[in-house]
Amino acid sequence: MSDPLVTDTPQNQQHLQNLKSPQNQQRPQVQQNPQDRQDPNTLIAEVAVIGGGAGGLAASIVLARSLRSVVVIDAGSPRNAPSAHAHNVLGQEGINPLELVAKGRREAEEYGVRFVDATVVSAEHTQQVTQESEAVGFILETSFGVSIEAKRVVIATGLTDVLPDIPGLSDGWGETVIHCPYCHGYEVRGERIGVIGTTAMSYHQAMLFSHLSDRVTFIRHDAPEPDEAQTRMLESLGITYVDAAVEAVVRTDSGTDVTLRSHTSSAAPRGNEAGATAENETMTVGALAVGPYFRANSEIYEQLGGTVADHPSGMGSSIPAEATGATDVPGVWAVGNSADISAMVVASATSGVLVGAQINAEFIMSSVPS
Repeated sequence: MSDPLVTDTPQNQQHLQNLKSPQNQQRPQVQQNPQDRQDPNTLIAEVAVIGGGAGGLAASIVLARSLRSVVVIDAGSPRNAPSAHAHNVLGQEGINPLELVAKGRREAEEYGVRFVDATVVSAEHTQQVTQESEAVGFILETSFGVSIEAKRVVIATGLTDVLPDIPGLSDGWGETVIHCPYCHGYEVRGERIGVIGTTAMSYHQAMLFSHLSDRVTFIRHDAPEPDEAQTRMLESLGITYVDAAVEAVVRTDSGTDVTLRSHTSSAAPRGNEAGATAENETMTVGALAVGPYFRANSEIYEQLGGTVADHPSGMGSSIPAEATGATDVPGVWAVGNSADISAMVVASATSGVLVGAQINAEFIMSSVPS
C-alpha cells in the first residue's frame, strides 16, 4: 500500500517552506570541521544521525555537547507534520510540530551539529565496527550528492502511518482523522466519534475514546468480530457497535460523512447511539479514530544487515533495539518511533538523549586499554 496522502495546515506549509528554504539547501560548509577532507562532497563525522525529528535532534545535541562531531541527514518531512499542534510536550504544550523541530535544529546548530537536507539513499559498512574499533565504519550516500563517513550511525527515521485503503480517509489525517486519544482526544472531547476497526486493538482504542465522549460508535470494518469480553466492554461503556465496513469518507462543513456497507444483513447496533445502524448508508461524525499500520522506515537499517520485527499486536513493525538503543548491527543505534511504535514526542526525545550518552560513553571506553 502506498503511503497516505495528508493535508497540511497553512501554518505547517509555511514551516515546511522555511525548513526547505534556499539557505537550507546550500551545500554543507565542510571546512568548518577540520576532520573533513578537501573533497567538498564528503563529510567526516564521529556520528551520523539519519532523521532530524525529536529523537534524532536530541541525540545530536547530547553528542555535540560532549564534543563529538555529528552530521544529521534529514529531508524535513516529520511524521507529525499534518498536525497543527503537538501535545504532552512539557513546557511546549500545543506547539506546532514543525516549529518544535526548527527550534531543536537551531539548538543543535549552536553546538556545531552539521545538517544535510536530504535523504540517505544507500548505506554500507567500510569495515566491521566493534567497541574496540575507532576507525570509520560506515559510508552513507545522500540524495544531495554528499557522502558521509561515520564511526557510528543513529537511525531516527521514525515510521510511516499506513492508513486503510478507504477513499477520502487520508484527507482529514491529523485533523478530523486521528489515532491517539492522548495526542488528539482532548480536542474532540464530547463530539460524535467513529472508531474504524483495523485490528483487535481497535476495541481498546474505542474504550479509551469512550472516556472523552459518550457518543462513540465502533465500526468493525477489518477488525475481528468482538469476543465475549469485548462485547461486554462495548455495552458497559455505552459504545455503539456497527457491523459494517467503511466504503468512503467525505469531509463536509457539518462534519465527516462515513459511507457504510453492512457486513451482515441482520447486523444491529448495541449501545446507546440510536442514530447509527448497519443498515444506514451514511453516518455523520465529528471525528474518526483509526489505527494505522505503523511501518518502520527501516530501509537503511536493512541495507546495513538488520532485520525489522513485527509488533506482537500486529499493529506495525520496528527496529529491534536494547533499552540503550543499541541494535543487532554493531555500531548502529535506533531511537524514537524507529524502535518503539508507541513513543510520543517526549519519549522519542528521551530515547535520543539516552542513545547520545551511550554512544559517547562507548567512544570513551574504547579508548581505555583493556
